[in-house]
Amino acid sequence: MRTTGRSTYWAVTLLLSLVFLSGAQGMSWGHAFPDHSDPRVGSTVSSPPSIVRIWFDGDIEPVFSKITVRTADGKTVDKGDSHVDPKDSVLLEVSVPPLPPGQYTVMWSVIARDGHHTEGQYTFTVK
Repeated sequence: MRTTGRSTYWAVTLLLSLVFLSGAQGMSWGHAFPDHSDPRVGSTVSSPPSIVRIWFDGDIEPVFSKITVRTADGKTVDKGDSHVDPKDSVLLEVSVPPLPPGQYTVMWSVIARDGHHTEGQYTFTVK
């Protein structure tokens, strides 16, 4: 009967799917994505920060990870000391001078410990 062949096909498909999914739950995709930041994404702050920080959801490689802060017209304003905190391998930070009122763009690029690259940007405003 044809229905037996179809039943077997679906049973095998279901079994293979379950095997794949049970193995996939322990997999790590390896990309490091921002967890939170200071100043927060899209925030308006009354007093300018002295350091801009981004915490990631996984360890990042210090040598290949960078953060920069730019003005609305694209001028870099950070102090050029971007680094991963030696005591916290998920924290990327850079110092900034006293920032005048305006909008700033934070640009980041990181390599996760397993070699996967991610990058992005966000803005915050100093009142």
